[in-house]
Amino acid sequence: MPRVNYRSSDVDLMARMMRAEAEGEGQQGMLYVGNVIVNRLVANCLDFKDIRLIRQVIFQVQGGNYSFEAVQKGNVFYQRSRTSERRLAKQNLDYWRDHPAKYALWYFNPHAPCPPTWYGQPKSGQFKEHCFYEPKPGTCDSVYSG
Repeated sequence: MPRVNYRSSDVDLMARMMRAEAEGEGQQGMLYVGNVIVNRLVANCLDFKDIRLIRQVIFQVQGGNYSFEAVQKGNVFYQRSRTSERRLAKQNLDYWRDHPAKYALWYFNPHAPCPPTWYGQPKSGQFKEHCFYEPKPGTCDSVYSG
């Protein structure tokens, strides 16, 4: 049983985002971005309350900006997805999760060392240039069960 319900258009959209956000970090980096996307869909809390579709995760606006920079600056995001990225996206949607993004709801590339917290949320780890952050204990328990 997949982690979330999805359609083939969701796989394509997610694959494009994974590539746009982490192509330079290889397949592993793209899988971590995929973890965050699925986690945001599973987590019915904080900034992700009432989000039920991959499309809503990808095109979410927070503070007047898209949550994912690639939507706004997206020369790669607006290209067609490739078979390899669609396969990775399907892995995320069906079952794949791993540390440091296993429960992460946020990531960013600080172009410097990762701060221990980001907007008050603890760092769960780092992969190459991306720092990953999961919710503080007790603030979003649904992300740990989904």
